Amino acid sequence: MENKKLFTVIVFSENTVGLLNQITIIFTRRQLNIETLSVSPSAIAGVHKFTITTFADETTIVKLVKQIDKRVDILKAYYNTDEDLVHQEIALYKLSTDLFIRMGGVEDLIRKYDARVLDINETCVVLEKNGHYEETQALFRELSERIGVLQFIRSGRIAITKSKVERLSDMLASVEAKIKERD
Repeated sequence: MENKKLFTVIVFSENTVGLLNQITIIFTRRQLNIETLSVSPSAIAGVHKFTITTFADETTIVKLVKQIDKRVDILKAYYNTDEDLVHQEIALYKLSTDLFIRMGGVEDLIRKYDARVLDINETCVVLEKNGHYEETQALFRELSERIGVLQFIRSGRIAITKSKVERLSDMLASVEAKIKERD
């Protein structure tokens, strides 16, 4: 992966059927793998936000975002580096209750990783860890080595920009001002 780094692509659109497929085809044509994907409503009513991470070089990511931006159903697409964002992931770990209880230093482990117990019953314990990929992965490695992990899942990245307002808000305000000028 020479000259490639992790980029976060943020795409704003209305909630249109088939749009995710259109976006993934653009990644496929450029031979880019989607590392994480998260879709949710944004702070703007009626607008959804796709947060996608991929490894690429800057030239490729610029072309990718321009191609996504050209789609009719896309309001706006941007790319960001980690420095531009506040981001998190959530991970869940399912463990054997017996092994978890017998494991020494359970309380220390939970404090060390700032994890929390979501559920505990006679067969399993479910832990939750919020953080960056490296943090959730470190807990997974330690649990795997010490007692084994029955199930593990990590969410896609969720991210917001460090700027005061969402970049889409600026773009929409600009479009609205132009419409008012014409009227």
